[in-house]
Amino acid sequence: MPRVSSAVATHPGLRREGNEDTYCVRPDLGLFLVADGMGGHAAGEVASRLAVDVIEAFIDETRDTDLNRTWPFPYDTSVSMEGNRLKAGFRLANRRLGTAMAEAEPLRGMATTASGLLFGTQEVALAHVGDSRVYLLRHGHLRQVTNDHSWVGEQIRAGALSDADARHHPWRNVVTRALTGGDDPIVDVEDLALDAGDRWLICSDGLSTVVPTDRIADILGAATPLGDICRELIDAANAAGGPDNITAIVLSIDVA
Repeated sequence: MPRVSSAVATHPGLRREGNEDTYCVRPDLGLFLVADGMGGHAAGEVASRLAVDVIEAFIDETRDTDLNRTWPFPYDTSVSMEGNRLKAGFRLANRRLGTAMAEAEPLRGMATTASGLLFGTQEVALAHVGDSRVYLLRHGHLRQVTNDHSWVGEQIRAGALSDADARHHPWRNVVTRALTGGDDPIVDVEDLALDAGDRWLICSDGLSTVVPTDRIADILGAATPLGDICRELIDAANAAGGPDNITAIVLSIDVA
């Protein structure tokens, strides 16, 4: 198991009264998650909290990786056990949201993004739904590992919109995939190799939509404590207007 150091910070931003982001930092499980709730009033906060709680509980319950257990969904042989655990956790979270909405009228219409990493012995599994992002800084180069499931994200990938234009587009908050409580979601899952010195960032779009990539790279690569890096990322988002809730988990990897 790689040695993973971590820090996290969250802030409501400068234009929101509440914080609908939820995070999970469980080094003992190798699990790190950020979820950004949607739905207005308290519903977004409920959605992100329910999703994180369900995913965390499932990862905890399956830490023995017993292949003989009853698996809640068909096992995907194209990804690792950790990838399957994350994927199943995300889908179970989606079903829990559906149950909650059926039981409480005020919660109907709530949804949440979710992006997470689960570390194995030699690699890390990533699972992702929505526009919360995962970045990897390796050897000084920052790479966005996830693809945004959003209208502007699709336009950027199609070459119809630049990153700079996307930050100001009126549809920049339109998410095309999320945990909604409806049909089982399509969860992007992949296994990634680890390298000593890697820095990972999991963040909500309150950071990524307002802080340029080169600025994120500069902050993430600083030779300062991880807690200071998290706080500087939050400060950068707020300095750019802080239009949304902001959450950042920063991870540093030491591979034995």
